[in-house]
Amino acid sequence: MAKKKPAPEEAPVAGTLIDNIDGLTPDGSGGIEHFSGFLIDKEGRVAAVYRSGDKRPQRVDYRLDGHGRVVMPGMIDAHAHVMATGFAKMTLDLSMTKSLDEALSRISAWAAAHPDAPWILGSGWNEMPWGLGRMPTAAELDAVTGGKPAWLTRVDGHVGWANSAAMATAGIAPSTPDPIGGEIIRAGSGKAPAGAFVDAAMNLVEARIPKPRPEDRDTALGEAQLIFLSQGVTAAADMGTSIEDWQAFRRAADLGHLRMRVISYAGGIDNMSLIGGPGPSPWLYDDRLKMNGLRLFLDGSLGGRGAWLKAPYADDPKARGLPHMNQTQLGNLMSRAAIDNFQVAVDATGDAAVKTALDAIDELSATYKGDRRWRIDDAQIVDPADIPRFSQHGVIVSMQPQQQASGRLMVEARLGPNRLAGAHAWKSIAATGARLAFGSGTPAERPDPFEGIAVAVTRQGADGQPVNGWQPQEALNREAAISAYTTGAAYAMLAEDRLGRIAKGYRADFLFVDTDPMLAPPDQLRRTKVLETWIGGQLVWSAAQNRTPAEAKASAGR
Repeated sequence: MAKKKPAPEEAPVAGTLIDNIDGLTPDGSGGIEHFSGFLIDKEGRVAAVYRSGDKRPQRVDYRLDGHGRVVMPGMIDAHAHVMATGFAKMTLDLSMTKSLDEALSRISAWAAAHPDAPWILGSGWNEMPWGLGRMPTAAELDAVTGGKPAWLTRVDGHVGWANSAAMATAGIAPSTPDPIGGEIIRAGSGKAPAGAFVDAAMNLVEARIPKPRPEDRDTALGEAQLIFLSQGVTAAADMGTSIEDWQAFRRAADLGHLRMRVISYAGGIDNMSLIGGPGPSPWLYDDRLKMNGLRLFLDGSLGGRGAWLKAPYADDPKARGLPHMNQTQLGNLMSRAAIDNFQVAVDATGDAAVKTALDAIDELSATYKGDRRWRIDDAQIVDPADIPRFSQHGVIVSMQPQQQASGRLMVEARLGPNRLAGAHAWKSIAATGARLAFGSGTPAERPDPFEGIAVAVTRQGADGQPVNGWQPQEALNREAAISAYTTGAAYAMLAEDRLGRIAKGYRADFLFVDTDPMLAPPDQLRRTKVLETWIGGQLVWSAAQNRTPAEAKASAGR
C-alpha cells in the first residue's frame, strides 16, 4: 500500500504576527471593528487582519503574543504645536500653579536655578484659577526677576506676560500703538503698558527674544516626541510650522530620529513658500513627514478676549475681540495657497470669526473645485444659525475637547448664560455631515487623547463636574469620539488611505493600552495608560522603561 505523501510544509510568511490580542479599530464608517490578531509586512504596513477562528500563518519572522491585551490604532493629534510642546518642557512650566503668589514663587526659584539664562522664559499660567479677575502685571513680575527680561505665555498661547526689563528691551512705551489683531493691556485708564500683551501684540516682545539655536530645536523635538509617544500619539498635525521647525524635522529624519509622523501646516505664506515651494511636499521618510498646507490666524482666544464675537463680551461690553484680518484679506491668503493646491486651515475661535471663515470658503469654492478639504480649527464658539453651513463644501472642523473641560467657567464668564448653545458644539456640527477631527492644541493642553475622549463623551472635567455634563446635548458616543482622534484626524490631514485604522494596507501604527476605551467607565477611560507605542510595525516607546528603545539601548551600553 502506497504511503501517504506528507502534507507540504507551509511556506514561510515574511513579517510580524501580533496575535492573541483584544483588538479594536474604527471601521471608517462610524463603527468599531474587533479582531484578535494582525500581520505586519516588512514595509511596516498591515498585511492581514484576523478575527477569532481565522487561520494564521504558522511560520513568520516574528510572533508577538499579546496575552489578551487591548490593541487599538495609534492616536492622531489633529491640532498640535510640536516644537512649542518641546520648548515648554525645556522652560518654566506654570500650568499647575493655583495662585499668583505660587507662580511668582516658582518664577523666582527658576531664575535662581538658571543664572546664566539671558531671559526667563515659560508658559502655562492662567489667571482664572488664580482668582485675579485681571491679567498679571509687569510690576508683579519685576519683584521676582531681578532685572532680567522675563516673558511668560498664557496657557492658551494668546497672551504674553512681560516684566519691565523685557518691555524696555523691546522698546515698548506708552506711545507704542496696538498692532492690528493685538492689544497692549494698559495700566488703569492711562496709556502705560501694564505688562500683558494679547495676540499680535505679543510679537512686539517675542521679536527681541534670542532665537533658539538649531541644537536647541533638536532637543525640543526630542522632548516633544517623548511626550507624544508616551500618550499614544503616533501622528500630529503641526500647526504653524516655520522653516526652522521644518529643518529640525528634516535633520531628525535624516538621522533616523523622527519616530512619530508629523504633518505640517506652514505658519504664513512666507513659510509655506520656503517649505513647499510650488506645492505640498510628497510623503517623506516612510510617511514620517509631509507638508500639507497653510495655517492662518483669524482671531485670538476667549481667555485673552481676542476671540472675534458677533456681540460684545459679557464681562467687558467694550470688547468684541481682535480680528487679525477681514474677509477680503483672509480670502486673498486662502486663494494664494489654494491656487497651488495647498490645503488651508483657518484658526477661528469666536462666532464672528467662524462666520467669516465660512463666508470665505463659500466664495472660494466657486473658483476652487474638487476635494479641497477646507479646515476650520478651534470653532470654539459658533452661532447656532451658522452650524448647518458646516455641511457645505466638505468643511473639516478641527476641535480640542479638553478646552471645554478646562475652560468652561471662563466661557461662561466671557459669554454669559444665554450664549452657550454653540459652545464646543461637537454633536451638532457632526450631525450636519461635517467631518470632526480632534486634537489637543498642545502645549495649551496635554496631548492626551484618552482624556480628550473622556471629555467628549461626558462633557465633564477630571473632577466629574458638572454632574450631568456641561451642555450635555453636545456629548458624543464613544465610536464618534475615538474616530475623531483616528480616522477623522487622518482625513483632516489627507492621510485617510494610510493612517487611523488597523486595516490591510495601512501603516502599522498601534498601541497596547491597559483598558478597553469602549467599555471602561468614564473615570477609568480618562486614566487609560499607554503600555507600548508602535509605529510602522516597530516598537518606539514602552511604559516599562518610560523611554524609547533607542534610549534604553544607549543606557544599557553605559
